[in-house]
Amino acid sequence: MKAEIIAVGTELLLGQIANTNAQFLSQKLAEIGIGVYYHTVVGDNAERLYAVIQEAMDRSELIIFSGGLGPTKDDLTKETVAKVVNRPLVEDEQAMERILAYFAQRSIPMTENNRKQALVVEGSRVLPNDHGMAPGMAITYGAKQLMMLPGPPKELYPMFNQYGLPYLLSLLSENNIVYSKVLRFFGIGESALEESLIDLIDNQSNPTIAPLASEGEVTIRLTAQAQTAPEAEKLIRTVEQKIEERVGQYIYGYDEDSLASVLVAELTKQGATAAFAESVTGGLASHLLTSVPGSSRALAGSVVCYTNGVKHGQLGVPQDVLDTAGAVSEETARILAEQVRLRLGSSYGVSITGEAGPTPSEDKPVGLVYIGVSDGAKTEVKELQLSGGRYGIQLRAAKYAIFTLIERIKKGGF
Repeated sequence: MKAEIIAVGTELLLGQIANTNAQFLSQKLAEIGIGVYYHTVVGDNAERLYAVIQEAMDRSELIIFSGGLGPTKDDLTKETVAKVVNRPLVEDEQAMERILAYFAQRSIPMTENNRKQALVVEGSRVLPNDHGMAPGMAITYGAKQLMMLPGPPKELYPMFNQYGLPYLLSLLSENNIVYSKVLRFFGIGESALEESLIDLIDNQSNPTIAPLASEGEVTIRLTAQAQTAPEAEKLIRTVEQKIEERVGQYIYGYDEDSLASVLVAELTKQGATAAFAESVTGGLASHLLTSVPGSSRALAGSVVCYTNGVKHGQLGVPQDVLDTAGAVSEETARILAEQVRLRLGSSYGVSITGEAGPTPSEDKPVGLVYIGVSDGAKTEVKELQLSGGRYGIQLRAAKYAIFTLIERIKKGGF
């Protein structure tokens, strides 16, 4: 099924809000094996929307709309879709009851234009709105499927998950199970990963292999179709093993894992804790960890040692080391990792020091980063040369520090 997403709203064209709905829907459709071929954004104009829908009907089997279902005059989606499919709009009784109840519960007078939100295209499958007023709709029109969803993400996300997704799955063959698995990589770029797997990617059919790069990370989504879930899982596992044989050392997690969640899980499993001495990252690594529920069991604490005065006064880096080797050096990283572990009483100490730019300091190039890890028995330091802007370098350095500690815990070294 070839899919297309049409987002309706002049505010999207003006850049007042981002089109996160299209991103969400594309991800969800990919998970069930439906490919999205086009994203379109059109303003609140009936003529232009009509033309966009006609074009979409010529090239796509599934068209999903977001936005334009509200009570105001510029909410034109269902009126325009009704014109395209040549069906009238009718009032949905349950939707109207929800709208009346909404205003009654809040003791707010309901203006007459809110009745518009209860109108649906005749013959459509109504998708209830449990978090707002305007219901969604699913329409079969010949060989085409059209689905209309509200614009606010707080309404669209739960509506699609609870009602839209099951409806689409019901359209797929009953003997067609779709199963996906995401492999998460760190320490290897998208181009290098693709080069290592190019023959698998070029010859993909079932499962499909879809690489995606994000900030300092790469993911691969494997999607298989089969008559049963075990058969689909078996197809996935066969390809997954081939990937592991080639680049398994860069895989840190799966599906909804993040670097931070994997580290918290590994430390918790050990009954261990980590403490961070962060210079160049300014507490970013610690922030990533504390975003994970239960991280208090794994993170003892952190010291943002941004200045040499704090490195020397609070974490004991000798002044002669700072004067000779510099704050951005292997020596300083080593001492910071050892001292933060001792002073915060943690199992592991991790240090991050470097130059994020935009201009060099201490004659050290922008992007030079040192990461130290100490467990009391052994201290190791990794030197990195990172690229990107200031925040990009900081974020990559924070993620590298977390990944480095994961490697240390799992493998005893890096």
